[in-house]
Amino acid sequence: MGTCMYDASVPVLRQMLGSLDAILEKAERHAAKRHIEPAALLQSRLFPDMFTLSRQVAIACHFARSVATELAVVDAPQAKHAGDSFADLRALVAEALRVVAALTPAQFEGSEQREVTVHAGTPHEGRFSGEKYLLHYAMPQFFFHVTTAYALLRHAGVEIGKRDFLGKF
Repeated sequence: MGTCMYDASVPVLRQMLGSLDAILEKAERHAAKRHIEPAALLQSRLFPDMFTLSRQVAIACHFARSVATELAVVDAPQAKHAGDSFADLRALVAEALRVVAALTPAQFEGSEQREVTVHAGTPHEGRFSGEKYLLHYAMPQFFFHVTTAYALLRHAGVEIGKRDFLGKF
């Protein structure tokens, strides 16, 4: 029996986007309580060659929208600029949640065999079956950026833990 593509994507994306929103809310409260300029958190990086927190959130939201809509074969609305505030990032997460939540299991029928082509920031393209795209490319990418956002905030002293990362399931 093959992978139920809807079940392997939409509920997981919704769970993790929800947790991302919750940790951003905690980070915003943390900054206000400790009189930390929000930009100090939003522009933080784990290492100079890595993306900022704002960019990590934007990329996670991009993957959530694009993987789900690619497999469901629906047009993904263009995301707005990630913004420079916690409110902007939370709005971006909310928009990704709306897109993902609007999808139905019927839209994913046959998607495990559908060919997906990606251009991972390079002129080289990768071709995957829908199942391989979801399980071996898109979801790992999504989790990488959600995890990095979590790590940045935890490193900055925001009181979050594994339960916050996992969110509600």
